[in-house]
Amino acid sequence: MLVFIIGILLSGTVLSTVLQQRAQEEVVSKAQVLIQTMNSVRKYTDTHITSLLEDDLKTSPEFIPETVPAFSAINVFDNFRHDEAYKNFFYKEATLNPTNLRDKADSFETELVKQFGSEPATKELSGFRTLPQGRSFYIARPLAVTQQSCLQCHSTPAAAPKSQLEAYGTENGFGWKLNEIIAAQVISVPADEIFNNARQSFSTVMGVLVIIFALVVLVMNLLLKRTVLQQIKRMAQTAQKVSTGDMSSDFGRPSKDEIGALAVAFNRMRSSLEIALNLLEQQNK
Repeated sequence: MLVFIIGILLSGTVLSTVLQQRAQEEVVSKAQVLIQTMNSVRKYTDTHITSLLEDDLKTSPEFIPETVPAFSAINVFDNFRHDEAYKNFFYKEATLNPTNLRDKADSFETELVKQFGSEPATKELSGFRTLPQGRSFYIARPLAVTQQSCLQCHSTPAAAPKSQLEAYGTENGFGWKLNEIIAAQVISVPADEIFNNARQSFSTVMGVLVIIFALVVLVMNLLLKRTVLQQIKRMAQTAQKVSTGDMSSDFGRPSKDEIGALAVAFNRMRSSLEIALNLLEQQNK
């Protein structure tokens, strides 16, 4: 039984480790797919939409936010979050000096931007953080000003389209420089649900193992009672009869196990005792 218990404990430890690892891999995979998707949206907007509407942006009385890659990515992601299953997923292009204050970095995101700025070789940061909806896994990547056209809207208010100034004012989102890291692209994937599912799977599997273990112990106990304990009980009853002088009882059929060897020894002892008693009885006549 001790071997079974040790086996159950070892199996549980290994299973827990594997399930936790797979849960983390699932979370990381989801985050990577989503951030890559948002980058594809940004690239498409920058390559096709912005260039297509560049002239309209200069002359339009109203600002055209669809020309901004960040705007397109965030709005696509917001549509993605309309599904109840994805409401706790988050995407943000957190900026220290944003044009739209919606993109203003919080204290955690500010540290990410600063770290990317001080460590240009760092291309990605990831880990777990606690948000109001629970623990989430995040992936953050640096965003830099890589094209001269970006400075049209973000260098100085004088260079920016009038429609942009009317929409967002002249105080924020300016002073950016070419190749400067100005934001952290952050994707957050809820982790609690995935890890809870892993724990539920662990509980289910361990429950099945415990049931199997209990059945094995029950069957072994029944077999033990049927084979060993019954034989021992029969031998005890035979010994009781022999002690009262009944030499006709047999201690059981010989078998190859220890109980069989014990039965043979008892039978020999009974035979020897029977012979000795017969001799004694003859001598007394």
